[in-house]
Amino acid sequence: MANLLLMSTLITIFICLSLSFTKSSEVFLPKSLNLTLLTDPSTISAASHDYGNITTVTPGGVLCPSSTAEISRLLRYAANANGDRMFQVAARGQGHSLNGQASVSGGVVINMTCLSGVVVSEDKKYADVAGGTLWVDVQKKTVEKGVSPVSWTDYLHVSVGGTLSNTGLGGQVFRNGPQICNVLELDVITGNGEMLTCSPQLNPELFYGVLGGLGQFGIITRARIVLNHAPKRVKWFQMLYSDFTAFTKDQERLISMDNDIGVDYLEGQLMMSNGVVDTSFFPPSDQPKVADLVKKHGIIYLIEVAKYYDDPNLPIISQVIDKLNNSFSYLPGFITMQDVPYFDFLDRVKTEEERLRALGLWEVPHPWLNLYIPKSRILDFHEGAIKDILLKQNSTSGLTLIYPTNQNKWNNRMSAMVPNEDVIYVFGLLPTANQHNLPEVERVNEKIVRFCKKSGIKIKQYLMHYTRKEDWIEHFGSKWSDFSKRKDLFDPKKLLSPGQDIF
Repeated sequence: MANLLLMSTLITIFICLSLSFTKSSEVFLPKSLNLTLLTDPSTISAASHDYGNITTVTPGGVLCPSSTAEISRLLRYAANANGDRMFQVAARGQGHSLNGQASVSGGVVINMTCLSGVVVSEDKKYADVAGGTLWVDVQKKTVEKGVSPVSWTDYLHVSVGGTLSNTGLGGQVFRNGPQICNVLELDVITGNGEMLTCSPQLNPELFYGVLGGLGQFGIITRARIVLNHAPKRVKWFQMLYSDFTAFTKDQERLISMDNDIGVDYLEGQLMMSNGVVDTSFFPPSDQPKVADLVKKHGIIYLIEVAKYYDDPNLPIISQVIDKLNNSFSYLPGFITMQDVPYFDFLDRVKTEEERLRALGLWEVPHPWLNLYIPKSRILDFHEGAIKDILLKQNSTSGLTLIYPTNQNKWNNRMSAMVPNEDVIYVFGLLPTANQHNLPEVERVNEKIVRFCKKSGIKIKQYLMHYTRKEDWIEHFGSKWSDFSKRKDLFDPKKLLSPGQDIF
């Protein structure tokens, strides 16, 4: 009898939980809102996964808005809902997050790509861009006018609102700052459904909070992006190093040069003997030599720089080439240059995407680890994380990026966090995985983070996914109080971006 009672109780609990889940996974909107939620299996499936391909988070519906007013109506309704009608909301661009940050369980995903568009000002000093617009489309539209944004992510097929909610990193950061530092004005819909225009002068608390704010305070529907002259072509160089100190010294020298004689883009990579060595940038005759260098040294360090130009006959171009050829400590003979159109350079990752898609290697798990590292500890990080952890793995996959940037190009009033040093290094461990080795790759990431904490290296993570509030408090440090207050002010019901797991 006791067993029967226990079984009956368990069945009752299971049914209640099942009903609760079913109920919470549905969103019912009154007809008076005049909003249509898409709930077909293919739309729900697409909104349940992101680029990371690690999590599955199923929403109750997807809204493809035809106007910003529809987003406002949805959020006003959600903010005033209670009981069974309550739901959360996640704005999603291209879903280029890694751990479900642009998802919401049982709530509404707003497909921001349904709202796109670019308008260049008459004086060509800025462009007003809808939040769901892809950066590649911003570039196509602005270059028609002879202008271009000045800061780029390496991959252009992501949304403007998405990168501005994070930071927007790429090889121009040392020169022009991240994308969040090249915005003049925003239109934002808060968690209350209120549509506000903000800038450093107008509603500055919202403006600075939203930039790098991980979607916590509002949904970016328009951004006014800084523009400058669009160059026509790019001199694109790669240089190889076998010594890490020489590699970092030359990188730091490059980011300290002024605009006239310096380069416009800088990144660095690691080529490791336990991974796939990509030699495609180098002439066919040099490719076996590059592979042999990696095998001999274990790690080869690659500096990648670019100089933008219009007229190849300008003296500055030959000066930059001469300086790179004669004044830097790369391995003799291992410098290679390509000359490409400006747009092709910016969109270079698309070619790699197409290759990986053809091989079935694009839509796989991406357990990435992205860190900011203070310059004062970069040698310690190299010894303890790169040589003692990464190089000792049986194999590695994907790119490993490491390059410095100038902290004074960031605005500390914004939500984004970086270490408090003049020079900080961007470290991107960008592996691919499969369902079998995913836990192993994730353990390597955790091991690197543990090493940094144990060694007292004050890193900050980027595109991170903390699940404990204390980790978020530690991440934001002195900014946590303002961050928390802004949440109470602009999204008091905690409706927005629940996938970040902050509140």
